[in-house]
Amino acid sequence: MTQPNTAELARAVQGAVLRPGDPGYAEECAGFNPIHPLTPAIVVAAESVDDVRHAVRFARDNSMPVAVKATGHQVVDPAAEALLITTRRLDEVSVAGRVARAGGGARWQQVLDEAAKSGLAPIAGSAPSVGVVGYSLGGGLSPVLGRKYGYAADHVRRIEIVTADGEFRVASADSEPELFWALRGGIGNFGVVTAIEFDLFPHPRFYGGALYFPGADTEAVLRAWREWVPTLPEEATTSVMVQRLPPMPELPEPLRGAFVVHLRFAHLGEAAEAERLLAPMRAAAPAVLDLIGEKPFTSIAEIHLDPTDPIPHFSGGASLGELSTATVGKLVELTGPDSDCPLLGVELRALGGAFDREPAVPNAVPSRGVPFALYALGVGGPDAMPTMGAYFDRIVDGLRPWTTARRTPTFLVERDATPAGVRAAYGDAVHDRLAAVKRAYDPANTFRFNHNIQPAG
Repeated sequence: MTQPNTAELARAVQGAVLRPGDPGYAEECAGFNPIHPLTPAIVVAAESVDDVRHAVRFARDNSMPVAVKATGHQVVDPAAEALLITTRRLDEVSVAGRVARAGGGARWQQVLDEAAKSGLAPIAGSAPSVGVVGYSLGGGLSPVLGRKYGYAADHVRRIEIVTADGEFRVASADSEPELFWALRGGIGNFGVVTAIEFDLFPHPRFYGGALYFPGADTEAVLRAWREWVPTLPEEATTSVMVQRLPPMPELPEPLRGAFVVHLRFAHLGEAAEAERLLAPMRAAAPAVLDLIGEKPFTSIAEIHLDPTDPIPHFSGGASLGELSTATVGKLVELTGPDSDCPLLGVELRALGGAFDREPAVPNAVPSRGVPFALYALGVGGPDAMPTMGAYFDRIVDGLRPWTTARRTPTFLVERDATPAGVRAAYGDAVHDRLAAVKRAYDPANTFRFNHNIQPAG
C-alpha cells in the first residue's frame, strides 16, 4: 500500500507526526501490554483538539482507518494500516462545583487528586493509572462507589468528540442525544473523545482495603463470601481474587511468591459499621495480611493493588448469572490449592445495587442485572499465552451452567473482539441500536480497532 504524503499534515498540526523508525515512534505507540504492540502506519501525537481534527480529516481524505490511544490499556489490534492518534497530552483536569472536566488523555489519579481538594470523589476504577475516557466509555466499575451510584458512564454529563467526518461535536442529553447514549458504553467506536465532564460525589474517605487469606482456605473463604455478599448494603462494594503471586520485592513480605485469597472491600460509612459488616469474612479463615482501615479516597489503589507498570499479560472475562454452592465448588476445583491453575489471579466482582438501575439519562451499558463479573489475569511472555488461554477456556467451560452472555464493556479483552463476541456482550437490542448510531456517525467504520460495532446495513 502506498503511504500518503504527511508533509501537509505535519505543517497543520502542533504535535509530532511519526512513521515507523522515527525517533519517538515506539514510545508513542507503547501500550500497557507489550504482548499486543501497536504498529500504525502514521502516528499523530495530538496536542490540541485542532490536531485531532486535522488528523481525522487527513485519514478520511486518504481512506485510512483511525486508531486512538490514551494509556493503551485496551489494545485489541495492532492497527498496522492505521493512522494512530495519541491523546495523552490532552490531560487537563479541572473541578467546578461537583463536576469534573478531564481531557482525552487524563488519568484517574489526576482527577482523584484534584477532586480531593474539594472533599469530592469520582467513580474511578481500581487502577488510578488508567485513562478517564476509555474507562468511562466502557461503563466503569468502581471498587468504592459502584454499588451506591452505579457505573461511571451513568454520571457523564457531556462528551466532546471529533467524529469520522472530522467535525467537532458536543454530545449530551440535549445535544446529539443518540450519540451520547451510544458513547456511554460503546467504548471507542464513534470518534476521538477530546474531553469529558462528569459528576463528583461527597466522599473524601472510605473504610476498606485488602484482606489476604491463605490459599489453602480458598474454599472456606469463597463459600463465606458467597453467603456474605447478599447481606451487604449498597454502601459496601467487594470483590475477591484467588492469587498466585510472583516473588516480587515490591510486594509485602507475606505475599511474595504466595498463594492467597485476596478480599477487596470498601464501605462509605463509619468504621464501626464497616467492621460489623466485615466480621463474617474475618471469621472465615485466619488472615495472612490485613490492610483494612480508614483511607483517603485518593488511596483507592490500595484495595486491589493492581499493577501500575506495563507488563506482558493474558486477560479474560465472563459474567455469572448466579453464584451457587455448586458454582463455588467448581471455582475451587479450577483455582484452588489442588488445581494446576497457571494464572496469576481469578477474580469475582459483586455487582448489584445501583449497577442494576438505569441512570436518569439511559446509556448503552449492557450489563444491568448481571450479579457477578469474572476476570482472570496471567503474567508471562508470548510462549505462555497458549497455556494461560487454554486454562481460562477450561474455567469458562467449567462455569458454563452459570454464565450469562451480557458483559461489562470495561472487562472486554482482546479475545472478545469478534463480531459474535461483541454482539453477545451487548445483546441484540443494544448492539443493533449501537450499529444504527455507527452508521449515522461512522458509516465507513473508520474507528474499527476496538471491540468493533460495525455499521448497520
